[in-house]
Amino acid sequence: MCGRYHIDEEMTEEIRRMVKILESRLNAGSRDIYPSMEAPVILKNEGEGLKAASMAWGFPGREKKQLLINARAETALERPAFSRSVSYRRCVIPARWFYEWNPEKEKAEFSRTDGSLLYMAGFYDLFQEVPRFIILTTQANPSVRPVHHRMPLILEKEELEEWVWEDLSVEKFLKKVPGLLECRQEYRQERLPFL
Repeated sequence: MCGRYHIDEEMTEEIRRMVKILESRLNAGSRDIYPSMEAPVILKNEGEGLKAASMAWGFPGREKKQLLINARAETALERPAFSRSVSYRRCVIPARWFYEWNPEKEKAEFSRTDGSLLYMAGFYDLFQEVPRFIILTTQANPSVRPVHHRMPLILEKEELEEWVWEDLSVEKFLKKVPGLLECRQEYRQERLPFL
């Protein structure tokens, strides 16, 4: 599961170098992104290539205050609430790092070992004329598994256009195992063996 991630000011320049259209109000700033907040996403530019825009995180759920923020990559195509969006409205959510919490509620940050941007796979739709996105999650890889059993589906920079544009590649991406990441924790509880 991914319930919070971090963006920073340097991202805007990195995104600008990648895309043809950058929404003018997209200056990200440095901040954590929580569900329901607006954040930068990368999606298809209807002419060609990619564009960047700002969208709110989370689809409205059936319950009044419920917000759906993640979808399992393994079942997203089967879920009626997600299948059309995953099939035809895919996006990429850039982040510097994302957070996960272990069962003891200790927070860990996961980022690329080289410090470059993470690109999380997602999809979007319109709800009452407001564009909203969801982050796809998958089974945790060996670097995340000690903290949590799920993680965002991470794409490589060279995969972004194919993810956004190629409808026939969706199933391949949904089975992808993300590369290893660096984990940082401020506090790690040590467990002592019983005597």
